[in-house]
Amino acid sequence: MDPRTGKPRERVAAEATAEEVDRAVRAAHGSREALADRAVRAAFLRAAAGLLEEARDRVIETADAETALGTTRLSGELARTTAQLRSFADVVDEGSFLDVRIDLPDPGAVPPRPDLRRWKVPLGVVAVYAAGNFPLAFSVPGGDTASALAAGCPVVVKAHPGHPATSALCASLLRRAAAGAGLPEDVVVLVHGFDAGVALIRHPLVAAAGFTGSVRGGRALFDAAAARPVPIPFHGELGSLNPVVITPAAAEERAKEIGAGLAGSTTLGAGQFCTKPGLVLAPRGEVGDRFLDALAEGVAATGPAVMLDHRIRDAYVAGVAERAALAGVAAPVVPGARDGHAVGAGVLTVDAARLTGDGHRLLLEECFGPVTVVARYTDREEAAAVLGLLPGNLTATLHTTGTDGDPDPDAAPLLAALVPLAGRVLVNGWPTGVAVAAAQHHGGPYPATTSTATSVGATAIERWLRPVTYQSTPGHLLPPELRDGNPLGLPRR
Repeated sequence: MDPRTGKPRERVAAEATAEEVDRAVRAAHGSREALADRAVRAAFLRAAAGLLEEARDRVIETADAETALGTTRLSGELARTTAQLRSFADVVDEGSFLDVRIDLPDPGAVPPRPDLRRWKVPLGVVAVYAAGNFPLAFSVPGGDTASALAAGCPVVVKAHPGHPATSALCASLLRRAAAGAGLPEDVVVLVHGFDAGVALIRHPLVAAAGFTGSVRGGRALFDAAAARPVPIPFHGELGSLNPVVITPAAAEERAKEIGAGLAGSTTLGAGQFCTKPGLVLAPRGEVGDRFLDALAEGVAATGPAVMLDHRIRDAYVAGVAERAALAGVAAPVVPGARDGHAVGAGVLTVDAARLTGDGHRLLLEECFGPVTVVARYTDREEAAAVLGLLPGNLTATLHTTGTDGDPDPDAAPLLAALVPLAGRVLVNGWPTGVAVAAAQHHGGPYPATTSTATSVGATAIERWLRPVTYQSTPGHLLPPELRDGNPLGLPRR
């Protein structure tokens, strides 16, 4: 579908039948041994990055036609995607992800210790469920796929229905890269369709799954993964409110700067980032008013935007209308439908005290799109009380001021209240924008994610591995990674 017009564009593929899903999984399963060579895996990942770059214009044009995200945004996303692939190739080459640990025998220990040698091995076929809002970086060639392949796991990707042509194009490039590296093309297989996604999570040869999407869809798959005769790990990213707390001192120091920054973060990509700040706790009083004025000015200056598809657009329009209708909610900038298929960004405000009552709990739930809720609080205790009501999040942000010699008195206690809520805690920044780095964590307490793992950064590979210890095993029976003398030169403990 064309999100800009709401009209069909083209037929890309047919939804896979249960038999076709079975063939896809079995084909991927049959390619496992070919992925055992780490050097070949790394070469494959780098080749995939290269082919995506060679096809850059076609990839971006196809993705823009299906998502309306624009060439600038998609150019950046493609660069991120290829960087992720190369980053995981480096992880494979370096080898510490194998987490090799060796304890030599010690008969005098209490209790006596035998020879123990531990490392990590790939789980098997990984099911990847592509995201709608990131047609590249969190979809077919994205982080779940890259990290799973780096771990030595073949991948079956369930394409997102919002960008099937982009998915098919990227899958073909990854399969070409596999063949060029001497691997079976079926290390990456693509399937389409809702029923295919259900069949995939239930397939007995699927060993783990990665998902980015809605709470409703992710929870259904998570429950299905747990209900299997043999349950499997399900690493789902489901939803996040991404709270922001602004201290009175920060508002006093730079109200306009914070308001303008929040406007940019909230409306970036039509508010369709999983890290969009959806709830802001701002102080009452004149400094809070100055912040709100700057926020409203920045949001009002944002032009109409097209969302990913009509279902997301309709959900946004209905969601902001329902929130705006609650008692005590004001709209300095009214969000909602605009001409054609566009939507407008907006700002809603409410007294923080209202959020502790049952009638306003909807404001504590994510509303996907370019809107944020500003809750005005009286003191630190009232802000902390609201934070205590929140579910898990991907991010939580504190805006503060002061120096080590003259610290903001509200900063430390409010930061302490944010840490239990999220996997990434920011100070004086904005959460939209997730660096791909070794120390990154993109995850959080439920419902942000269904596990404690990250889907971004080097440690994302850990999701697709399991530890195995060899005890008292003769050297000739050990894998080379565990043998005396460290023949492969791996990092080892």
